[in-house]
Amino acid sequence: MGERIGVRNPRTGQRDYWITPPERDELADLCARLRREQVHWWKGGLDRRIAALERWQEALLAEREPLIAALTTDTGRRAESEVEFNLIIAGLRRWAREAPALLSAGDEQPTSLPFVRVRGEVIPYPLVGVISPWNFPLLLSLIDAIPALLAGCAVVIKPSEVTPRFIEPLSRSIEAVPPLHDVLAVIAGAGETGAALIELVDAVCFTGSVETGRKVAEAAARNFIPAFLELGGKDPAIVLASADMERATTAILWGAIVNVGQSCLSIERIYVDRTVFPEFVDRLVARAKGIRLAYPSFEDGELGPLIDEQQARVIQAHLHDAVAKGARIHCGGRIEELGGGLWCRPTVLTNVNHSMKVMTEETFGPIMPVMAFDTVDEAVRLANDTIYGLSAAVFAGSIEEALAVGQRIQAGGISINDAGLTAMVHEGEKNAFKLSGLGGSRMGSAAIRRFTRRKAFLIKTDDHPDPWWYDVSSRRNTS
Repeated sequence: MGERIGVRNPRTGQRDYWITPPERDELADLCARLRREQVHWWKGGLDRRIAALERWQEALLAEREPLIAALTTDTGRRAESEVEFNLIIAGLRRWAREAPALLSAGDEQPTSLPFVRVRGEVIPYPLVGVISPWNFPLLLSLIDAIPALLAGCAVVIKPSEVTPRFIEPLSRSIEAVPPLHDVLAVIAGAGETGAALIELVDAVCFTGSVETGRKVAEAAARNFIPAFLELGGKDPAIVLASADMERATTAILWGAIVNVGQSCLSIERIYVDRTVFPEFVDRLVARAKGIRLAYPSFEDGELGPLIDEQQARVIQAHLHDAVAKGARIHCGGRIEELGGGLWCRPTVLTNVNHSMKVMTEETFGPIMPVMAFDTVDEAVRLANDTIYGLSAAVFAGSIEEALAVGQRIQAGGISINDAGLTAMVHEGEKNAFKLSGLGGSRMGSAAIRRFTRRKAFLIKTDDHPDPWWYDVSSRRNTS
């Protein structure tokens, strides 16, 4: 740690920004300070924490333009950066409303023994580490941090070294709220910094690849701390014969290409009833061809560049593998270099099967392989033929028909007659299936309860005689 890291601009291909990770001792000192201050943050009460986060909301709004500018430079796209910011403001407001009820320990309760009552207490983990990815830098840094802070935890965030420019304006917003500054820090660094952080916290949230997620889980297990992991996805969409083709193609195109497909809940496999397969493909291709690259300016189109060079190589490898095995490209189909950036137009493939990487491995690009099925059982089998289980989508002529299929899919969040809804709707509690994650839901009410442990006080009341098991000598004599 400590050596400068160059950051690539995805629109120009140039390394035009630098970050310096903290030294190991510096990181340890920071975590120790946050841990000390967490006691005051927690003991000060929920009302004080809500007030601090409401002031932070105002500070974030004051930094709105610098934050969005930094996100836009780091990711090469503008509209999604604005959505990220708006979702964070909405999340702050939502959690301020919901936290009081969700963090209540409840009233003292009777037990099965008439002379014992139980009283609960909710105890936050002192220090939570958040290690976030490059595809939605702000949103995925704060989606876990906000409920953790309200729960009473201190939080340290380590964003991806690929997209770190937003750290500066975000840190300024934190500095503007003194109580928050004491318990929230954002640090720059790469994998080595993240690995060191896990050794210093009491719980860790990680969003990223399965490969790195395994390492995080193993390190957390060694330290006996909880790990909340949201990992890769290979989300399927199933389109039944009764589905509205206009709705299905519109939603699936959005679900596959939003953020240039750089999302763990992107639609990456499409299974369509054979009787409507030609119509579906024709409509999808026509819509895909209408999407323009946002080049040379943001105003020229809807699709930004690929953020990460390594991921661009993965996408190209998947396309080469598919074509070599017989896939047909209807539009798109290659990585283009424009102005130093790497771009990929929406790509529709047919003649695909599960021998191809594009149908089995996470592609993370605007690639839409479409495969026909003959029966619903076949569609479900194909959708479940994956190591992933993050989310999915089902389209049918009625909600009931779509739900009947969705209930058979092994994934945590199923969009019905739409796609990618879990990106926008955070109230639905869900868990990742298979290798797509581990730990409690970051959606719904469980998202805040993950950061607490419950303590039970078992209280012997004075209005009952001592229980029979106190009389040890009596029990010894009768035996």
